[in-house]
Amino acid sequence: MAIPVVKPLLTIAALISSGVAAAQSSVTLYGVIDYGLNYVNNAQMSNGSGGRAGGRQWNMTSSIMKGDRFGLKGVEDLGGGYRALFVLENGFDVGTGKFQQGGTFFGRQAYMGLGNNLGTLTLGRQYDEMVDYLGPLQGSPGVGAHGDHIGDIDNTGNDWRVNNSVKFASQKYRGVQFSVLYGFGGLAGNFATNSVKSAGASYEFDRFKIAAAYLNVNNPNQSFWGNNQSSSTAANNLGPVTGVTSNPVIAGFASARILETWGLAATYTVGSLLVGAQYTNTKFKDLNNPNSGDLALTNPLGYTGSTPFDNYNVFGTYYLTPFLSLNLSYDHLNGGHLDNKGSARYDLVNAAVQYFLSKRTNVYVVASAEKASGTDSTGKPAVAAMEAVTPSNSNRQLVFRVGMSHTF
Repeated sequence: MAIPVVKPLLTIAALISSGVAAAQSSVTLYGVIDYGLNYVNNAQMSNGSGGRAGGRQWNMTSSIMKGDRFGLKGVEDLGGGYRALFVLENGFDVGTGKFQQGGTFFGRQAYMGLGNNLGTLTLGRQYDEMVDYLGPLQGSPGVGAHGDHIGDIDNTGNDWRVNNSVKFASQKYRGVQFSVLYGFGGLAGNFATNSVKSAGASYEFDRFKIAAAYLNVNNPNQSFWGNNQSSSTAANNLGPVTGVTSNPVIAGFASARILETWGLAATYTVGSLLVGAQYTNTKFKDLNNPNSGDLALTNPLGYTGSTPFDNYNVFGTYYLTPFLSLNLSYDHLNGGHLDNKGSARYDLVNAAVQYFLSKRTNVYVVASAEKASGTDSTGKPAVAAMEAVTPSNSNRQLVFRVGMSHTF
């Protein structure tokens, strides 16, 4: 019974192979699998009466040291120095098999375009320049997502993508590279609404690298935080502000008309040691925007005006051997003051040991500790809240993880 099915598949595969060879094209299947066991000393849970309590948590999660993905990328030589290209990349959870990025099939990336010796012009669902230029120059590549900037407030942790975007990325020339992106909002009668703008640049010389990036998002609750399959046009796409919360650091500011963030970062390598530092500034502007959704959900506390945040990150990686690295990161976030609400402060320390079994497979241990103070975006005493971890029910949280990553 299987033969009639197998023969057509083999025929199609042969035709595709011959076509690829004739057109001097290539299609690559690639991906990452990252999975591990976590211990959390305090995690929020419902107390059964609309409130919440805190308790210890053991769980298994994906995408901590590296984001789990399954992708296809292709290039076709068009002649004359030009090439066509595409990337289709899905994010998934190893433990459940479910799609990540809010259930979006190609939620990580989905774009096509043209390239030549000057650069590439691409169209589709893409990363902004905070991800491209500042994402690699922070502590989390060494210690995992638990070390992302708190709340991923500036998207350097790559929590969100840009839909319907056009992007030009230059080739690297004498160590210099840059790119610009524009995401179309698509709203009739108003070109700017739901639009996204971003730009970035980097310079690399010998052991030194520096980068800068800028991001401006119009109506972020719809255009940025709310552009996935499971997103809502009415609800707060950062999560609830009352009860058990998923992002108490910034969820109370979902009604912003503009999200604006920029940053600078630099790294320097000395022998087996890499050290780096990064600064970002993020503003939630013109709160109480009626286009954000149902204001009872996006702004239940009735915030108005604008509020700034500053994030500071220092980090280092030391290779004891080519196969064994020690990684350390410290992150500090403060801000969120407006109206009669005070600011909040978060301090996060992450340490990790990674052992590389091969070029594609490594095992690791991560320890993370965070302390919060002040008043968070929900108008309550700030609680510790790390990326990819259920927020604490107190101002402190400890997380330990043992995991494994494989790249193919």
